[in-house]
Amino acid sequence: MAAEMFVVSNLTFDSFGLASPILGALKAAGFVKPTPIQEKAIPHALEGKDVLGIAQTGTGKTAAFALPMLQAFATEKLHNRRFSTRALVLAPTRELAVQIEQEIKKFGAGLGLRTVLVVGGVGRFGQVQRMARGADIVVGCPGRVVDLMNTRELIIDQCQFFVLDEADRMLDLGFMPDIRKVVAVLPGRRQSALFSATMPSEIAKLANSLLREPVRVEIASVSSTPAKIDQSVYFADGPEKRNLLVKLLHQKEFAKTVVFTRTKRGADRVAMMLSNSKIPAAAMHGNLSQNQRQRALEAFKSGEVRALVATDIAARGIDVNGVSHVINFELPNEPESYVHRIGRTARNGADGVAVAFCDATELPYLNQIEKLTGIKMKVAGGERPKQAMPVRKPQRHPDMQVRKIKPRRPQYQEKRKVA
Repeated sequence: MAAEMFVVSNLTFDSFGLASPILGALKAAGFVKPTPIQEKAIPHALEGKDVLGIAQTGTGKTAAFALPMLQAFATEKLHNRRFSTRALVLAPTRELAVQIEQEIKKFGAGLGLRTVLVVGGVGRFGQVQRMARGADIVVGCPGRVVDLMNTRELIIDQCQFFVLDEADRMLDLGFMPDIRKVVAVLPGRRQSALFSATMPSEIAKLANSLLREPVRVEIASVSSTPAKIDQSVYFADGPEKRNLLVKLLHQKEFAKTVVFTRTKRGADRVAMMLSNSKIPAAAMHGNLSQNQRQRALEAFKSGEVRALVATDIAARGIDVNGVSHVINFELPNEPESYVHRIGRTARNGADGVAVAFCDATELPYLNQIEKLTGIKMKVAGGERPKQAMPVRKPQRHPDMQVRKIKPRRPQYQEKRKVA
């Protein structure tokens, strides 16, 4: 694979030679200078090269792959619109797919393109209808994309562009079999891009099979955390964590806070506890429908909800400006997830605060995080446990013991004699 290493310059979007409708849309949206990943990836993609991008969430990856794609469409005539899709973008979560589709629509507003979002969690009928009217660009999650491919309602054998975003998260969520099904149907002659925050061996193998002589562009590694995030840790056990969370969120400076838990059930419990404590809160996780998740996100963006309680899987879809704080109510068992979590704050040059709660059972997780990031978190409260405590398994209450029930013998009835 080719690797590109060069000094980032002060380019503007005008320097890329993009079509005037695209430049107009960028200016209307307030985009003037490209981010580092955009500056490195866009020139190569405009030349028709495959791109392997290693960058974290929030670095501007969507524009890095969307603008070259839109530029190609702006200079070509549309053909076979009704029967085939010209570009396919895969994302690991519904929230991220929604975000990508919105960005593509915004950048390509003056091109007359048709973009269709295909995700699970909502009815497929509306998506199928939109597909039937013609889709130049399809953005979706692997499961629903494969579903529509199987019924021939999505045809991708003439795709000119294919993008796989957040490939490492795809791996975490078990989407590799579906991705291989998609890649097997794509035409050999196409331009592809793969973006990932990390590069585990399986993703490297996928990139080798998917991309042709790609240009590798790399920004910050996943181990680095934004310099403008103030990180601290409170040492507290379960009940203390709940009281501490309520106490912090009652402070005015915690105006827009994302709270992370490890489980969906935990997110629901924490959101309910905050609501009962007169703190507007909403949960966001994979068990909710797409509409429920979108409502929670919109309420958080508008300020109706001050605390959004989320799991790691939902985290990638949270791209909200002005997040003041991130609270790790429960530390993740993968240190890389911590970096992704706190990346919800300190966006676009702003400052941010990341607070971690840690009990004695989570001490190994904290040690792994500090080792990965190279940062010793300052202690904001409590005392660091001298040694980790094992996770206790919940014990059954004596009144709830399960009785062993012997299976009943089948009852046989004597056959009546027919006279």
